[in-house]
Amino acid sequence: MSLFFVSHETCRLHRAPSSHPECPERLQAIEQALDASPLGRRVIRLEARPVTRDQLERVHAPEYLDLVEASVPPPGQWDMLDTGDTYLCEHSLEAARLAAGAVVTAVDRVMETPGSTAFCSVRPPGHHAGRRFGMGFCLFNNVAVGAAHAMTIHGLTRVAIVDFDVHHGNGTEDIFRHEPRVLLCSSFQHPLYPGTGADTRSDHILNLPLHAGTDGPALRSAMKARWLPVLEDFAPQLVMVSAGFDAHVDDPLASFRLVEADYAELTEMIMDLACRYSRGRVVSVLEGGYDLPALGRSVLAHLQVLADADGELV
Repeated sequence: MSLFFVSHETCRLHRAPSSHPECPERLQAIEQALDASPLGRRVIRLEARPVTRDQLERVHAPEYLDLVEASVPPPGQWDMLDTGDTYLCEHSLEAARLAAGAVVTAVDRVMETPGSTAFCSVRPPGHHAGRRFGMGFCLFNNVAVGAAHAMTIHGLTRVAIVDFDVHHGNGTEDIFRHEPRVLLCSSFQHPLYPGTGADTRSDHILNLPLHAGTDGPALRSAMKARWLPVLEDFAPQLVMVSAGFDAHVDDPLASFRLVEADYAELTEMIMDLACRYSRGRVVSVLEGGYDLPALGRSVLAHLQVLADADGELV
């Protein structure tokens, strides 16, 4: 199983004006954990290419893209895309283009390489960005850009997105609300930012709101009961992951109780599905995760399964 690790140094240049949980050190923590592991010598490292305007317009309205471009401040200054916590600095637009472009790169390589997986170590994250809005640290919806690329360029008709970030993937839901070729499965702590998802009724959007204090076994049990039968009927040709690691017990922004071993077991569930239906093809994209040591360890657990899955491809 080949694992592509897609990133770009420019993704570290996006930053807020002061202490902010979504910081450049997140990518550094992942790199340090990977480099300290034997896996660091096995992954195939790829440098992201910037996304194109056409690729962004598959999931974002042109006027929203114009707004993001117009919001980039002069050097040394900051602007806000929303009224809360989504900052832009002089490098943010370039970083966001590379974050989304990394997922396009990953989709292309996984589709061209049988039995391969990919992880996009990028920021800013994306799953709160909708068709006409950005929020929750997110500018462009990276995983949505990749899913749309898979359908448009590679002709796929069944793409599954598994979002295990502790916050609801409201932007991804907004983008694919009327797109049955995408099966979105989003688990999240409820009630918690952004306060959406619990009332969604859709055949192809499966939200899983869970209470504070949920641990790994409870999360996996709920996923197996509510997601796996639908995912198996859907038989995805590609599995994509909005990989948020902020459900970790040490994370400061939420109150789930997952540990590193739980992320490994979640990834095993995903890989088993992919091996049975999508020839092992998985593209995973970094979303949340704000305790730096826990983030590094949890991503490494995730990557080890992506690289070493031994399921039989069908």
